[in-house]
Amino acid sequence: MDVVLTEADLTLRPWTARDADALLSLAGDRELRRWTSHRVDDLEDAARWIAAQETGWRTRERLSFAMVARGRIAGHIVLKQPSGPRGVAEIGYWTGAPARGQGVASRALAMLTLWAFDPGRGEGPTRLELVHNAGNPASCRVAEKAGYALQAVLPPRPPHPLEGHLHARDRGAAPARPGVPRAPGAGAP
Repeated sequence: MDVVLTEADLTLRPWTARDADALLSLAGDRELRRWTSHRVDDLEDAARWIAAQETGWRTRERLSFAMVARGRIAGHIVLKQPSGPRGVAEIGYWTGAPARGQGVASRALAMLTLWAFDPGRGEGPTRLELVHNAGNPASCRVAEKAGYALQAVLPPRPPHPLEGHLHARDRGAAPARPGVPRAPGAGAP
């Protein structure tokens, strides 16, 4: 079952083949390419990337969502290995240029966190971690705004040539900062 999360004007939903043009448009952004390792250079790349996200849903190893704000795809957020070892899962995200600075990523991160920790889902992660390049202060702000405390500075390691920041939230622990949005509604498409 695919999952759709909605709060006000923001929806998180699985990527579909119909999203290829929007993905290609967002993925060409120089700033996005600076901080992410994936490359989407044409519609074939977009179709392959979306197919990989669909495979992640089938295997339940990568639950990828398109962030849809005010009816347009604004970015991507993913829950990796939601039933991973020791109950730890990882979250990653990016936003396209038109959505940056509007709080979309921090809201999406808060929504996905609440859903991942929801006891009604059954077995889920007990800890969520996210890692970003230490030179990306915007990603640090997103993590902190969504209640993820900075846990450690990580040394450079291939394929990442620069230091990283590890942020985390534990199930049942109060967010690192107040103001995390309320739980979003969830349902099947």
